[in-house]
Amino acid sequence: MFRRVAIIGGGAAAATLLSEMLERQPPQPLHLDWYTGGEASARGVAYGTASERHLLNVRAASMSMFAGKPRGFLDFVQRDDPAIAGTDFLPRRRYGDYLEAEVARALQQGNAHGHDVNIIPFAVDALVPERDGVTVIHGEESRRVDAAVLALGALPPQPLPGVSTAALDCGRYVVDPWRLLAHRDAWPEPPRKVVLIGLGLTAVDVLLELSARWPQTAFIAISRHGLLPEAHLHAAAVPADDSAELIEAMRDAPDIRHWLRLLRETITQHGSEWRTIVDSLRPHLPGLWGELPLEQRARFMRHARWAWERARHRMPPQVREALTALEQGGRLQRQRGRMQSVEVAGDAVQLTLVRAGQTHTLTADLVIQTVGLNTDVRRTQHRLISQLLTNAHIAPDPLGLGVLSDTDGHLQRDGAQETPTHWPHVFAIGSLLRGTLWESTAMPEIRQQARHLADQLLTG
Repeated sequence: MFRRVAIIGGGAAAATLLSEMLERQPPQPLHLDWYTGGEASARGVAYGTASERHLLNVRAASMSMFAGKPRGFLDFVQRDDPAIAGTDFLPRRRYGDYLEAEVARALQQGNAHGHDVNIIPFAVDALVPERDGVTVIHGEESRRVDAAVLALGALPPQPLPGVSTAALDCGRYVVDPWRLLAHRDAWPEPPRKVVLIGLGLTAVDVLLELSARWPQTAFIAISRHGLLPEAHLHAAAVPADDSAELIEAMRDAPDIRHWLRLLRETITQHGSEWRTIVDSLRPHLPGLWGELPLEQRARFMRHARWAWERARHRMPPQVREALTALEQGGRLQRQRGRMQSVEVAGDAVQLTLVRAGQTHTLTADLVIQTVGLNTDVRRTQHRLISQLLTNAHIAPDPLGLGVLSDTDGHLQRDGAQETPTHWPHVFAIGSLLRGTLWESTAMPEIRQQARHLADQLLTG
């Protein structure tokens, strides 16, 4: 049993793990150091938004914080409004309220059981893993713990290649869209034309908020294929079966082209709603991903990731209707293309795009990078991750999907690919494990990881 544990990160993954551990009744009191990084504890970036327009992309009934309490979130919101249904898509701020309430309850319960929880509103600067524990360093202070867990969420976004220093310095190229959305006075004069680079769920959130904030602004959204995420059905669809036959066939031949063919055939043969097939695969994705050779994973990332992401990470139907209204009203235009460069052009910025082998240019008052979460530890300026990489305490996933680990979350030392050596006392949870699990960013997966990791920490 690890009695002294450091949990590093202030978002939902860290909050869920902390609450899972305090829910238990271990034979000895725990000492938990929770390094929140100065952010609002529990909410993180995902649930820190105050906008009513930013909705959960999962129905309320599936958003419990705890694997053992499936109605947790639904019960929480129905106490205020019994009319809320489990099929509703609710504002993300309400989920942030729920996380905060559950953490407060867990802290109170932990205190009653004699556990010592120290909430430290600072970031960790360094970790020193050793054979029998970990030293955690922040500022001039260091603490010795039995185990440490990285629950950092997405890493700070980095500018895309091709963006000039002048474009960044002039302030008309926004790398972090959430910082822009959080400060309503960042642009006192609404821009006339805004270009978004990326068309995933981050772009959807940005479009919803800024189109309401700037009612006269026109938006152009650019991505490789120019397609928005798919939408959920108005009514929840239940899979006809568990897709056992499909999953077995995929395991028999771990090849991306073969898998895509199997998916198309299954949908066609069974006349199924494709969403139910995609959703039935979800619990099996970590195992299927683990069976793919590296070259097949790389092929998926190059050729199929975009299609999978827009089918898997869907938006609520009312959000799709709002975006359709923007397009029909002439305020939103979607374009295909790959951004090649962004340069300053007088009082504006100019983008150079490549589309079907041809070069095109766009001029805009403001460009916002909306490419989604960053998990590439090789390109990050995150202080702790940089220290761990420099000292070869962790190994980067070769495809930029976080860090190398085993399926239990033990982090792998760098230089140990031939005979992997994993730290017995250093773990990760959440988005940093995408390279190992692929499906590792949404609450249904994070709560399962938290439950499993709590079991390991309390029995290890």
